[in-house]
Amino acid sequence: MATTTLTAENFDQKASGDGILLVDFWASWCGPCRMFAPVYEQAAAKHEDIVFGKVDTEAEQELAARFDISSIPTIMAIRDGVIVFAQSGALPEQSLESLIEQVRGLDMDEVRSRVAK
Repeated sequence: MATTTLTAENFDQKASGDGILLVDFWASWCGPCRMFAPVYEQAAAKHEDIVFGKVDTEAEQELAARFDISSIPTIMAIRDGVIVFAQSGALPEQSLESLIEQVRGLDMDEVRSRVAK
């Protein structure tokens, strides 16, 4: 599956659904972002059950500010409407695959319980 462009207009709708949404906050002038892009695209093609979104922080400054993005690339994982991971820095392929498997393996009842506290 190809990546999806996320904007202030469609972000909440994509992030609030069931399943996994991975978000890549990036900018065209960012060298590490450009190096990470093929890794992210390859993972998107491999994991068709996951939505892979991209937020251009230059075009979507309001959205980047909403999530306090101060360094790019930043990778965020949202599962069933809950942010379960956010970290700046480009991930190597193995680390991205590990993240995906960890997010898949989460007990979301336990996650919601912790978030409620």
